[in-house]
Amino acid sequence: MAEPLSHPMLPQDEHNERLIANVHPPDWVNPEPADKYHLVVVGAGTAGLVSAAGAAGLGAKVALIERDLMGGDCLNVGCVPSKGVIRAARAWKEATTAAEHFGAPATTGEGDFGKAMRRMRRIRADISKVDGVKRFHDLGIDVFIGSGRFVAADAVEVAGHRLRFRRAVIATGARAAAPPIPGLADVDYLTNESIFSLTELPRRLAVIGAGPIGCEMSQSFARLGSHVTLIDMAPQVLIREDKDAAAVVQEAMVEDDVNLELGVKVNSVEQRDGAIVVHLERDGQEFEVAADHLLVAVGRAPNTDGLGLEAAGVEYGRRGVQVDERLRTSNKRIYAAGDIATKYQFTHTADAQARIVLQNALFFGRAKTSDLTIPWCTYTSPEIAHVGMYEKDAVEQGLEVDTLTIPLDDVDRAVLDGEDAGFLRVHLKKGSDQILGATLVAAHAGDMIGELCLAVTHKIGLGKIVSVIHPYPTQGEVIKKMGDLYRRGSLTPTVKKLFSWWFKLFS
Repeated sequence: MAEPLSHPMLPQDEHNERLIANVHPPDWVNPEPADKYHLVVVGAGTAGLVSAAGAAGLGAKVALIERDLMGGDCLNVGCVPSKGVIRAARAWKEATTAAEHFGAPATTGEGDFGKAMRRMRRIRADISKVDGVKRFHDLGIDVFIGSGRFVAADAVEVAGHRLRFRRAVIATGARAAAPPIPGLADVDYLTNESIFSLTELPRRLAVIGAGPIGCEMSQSFARLGSHVTLIDMAPQVLIREDKDAAAVVQEAMVEDDVNLELGVKVNSVEQRDGAIVVHLERDGQEFEVAADHLLVAVGRAPNTDGLGLEAAGVEYGRRGVQVDERLRTSNKRIYAAGDIATKYQFTHTADAQARIVLQNALFFGRAKTSDLTIPWCTYTSPEIAHVGMYEKDAVEQGLEVDTLTIPLDDVDRAVLDGEDAGFLRVHLKKGSDQILGATLVAAHAGDMIGELCLAVTHKIGLGKIVSVIHPYPTQGEVIKKMGDLYRRGSLTPTVKKLFSWWFKLFS
């Protein structure tokens, strides 16, 4: 029988039962191991699943080990459930503002938070079949449910079985980590691993951490009806982003009634009179915030515990497994991919790194992580998507840039949709149309940034982009408008004089 889960998946309803049946079936019987595997994959999150499926598809003999839920954070406690909650929150917001903005029928009454969360759990269970044990077994992969531990440079043990390998991949990911706040360990706080188990809407929610997770959940729960206080020591939300880009999101969050406590120090946390009290300090003045639930959304810790990395000769530290740019560990038989081995902790990064591992571990590939162009998006309303360099990155590398910015209220469709808060900004290599980096703040920025990812990755200039006919009206037309802006700027005084002379010939 399968090794039990390290913690229950709550609530224990029909949807979570279906989820567990797919990604950690209690009646699963581990197979008898082969004499030797071309590839053993430890961890069945995105990096592990892509590595295993890709290798098996190429004909390799593969073993896949997972101690908890296949699908990892993304399916179970990350991308999938969070976007389900975000979509529900956006729908609630649209419903309550449609009368004012579009003359729609007015809405009254309270929403059903429990129903919104049940929808999320139902869809998560539906999606889980793709990451499930049965699918990977059907791909010809030996799936082992249990805790894998390296016992030699070329062997892993799991559930009493010894698996020998030619190559292995460590893809065990990372988990939420608690900051060193006095008293935090004594209160029942939430992380991304537990917030999606809620069945009742928190009346008051305090959130520590104004990064992507903190901002997404703060805005969503405020839209769903919680009184939310977002806390961070930084002076703005989303500190990694350009200040004016973050300001657009920050203003939207304030409009959604998120109470922002920024630029503060968290002195301690305590349970008092049935509430969680967060003690804060700003400019020497102490004050407190009381809440019914506390979400801690800062810090990630790599899942290296219990892996027996010393026995395999794999070096690691507090940031995870140490790899070179070809994702090899200090044991050249063993590779690592995903959150365990990168600071870019995104599902799409894990996917891309797994593909590098397949080339380098199973063949004579020389693929490097330094060749990857990694975009990201924070799914607030509006969203912030980014690819390539920020201006500060270019300055650090000694590159001169030309920066162009177009506001969304110059785009007809954005205005018509009532979604004109935001802008597109590109950084061009000085004196050329080559895009070094781009930031897009828009309602659908994550869906729109792909064209710019292609341009940055393959050095497609704005001149080529503007030559492509874009459908009108769309919000994505902002990218074409950026090309038009570049062309207008390329008309130097000398060129304008030449045009003036040319047209005089025809006057």
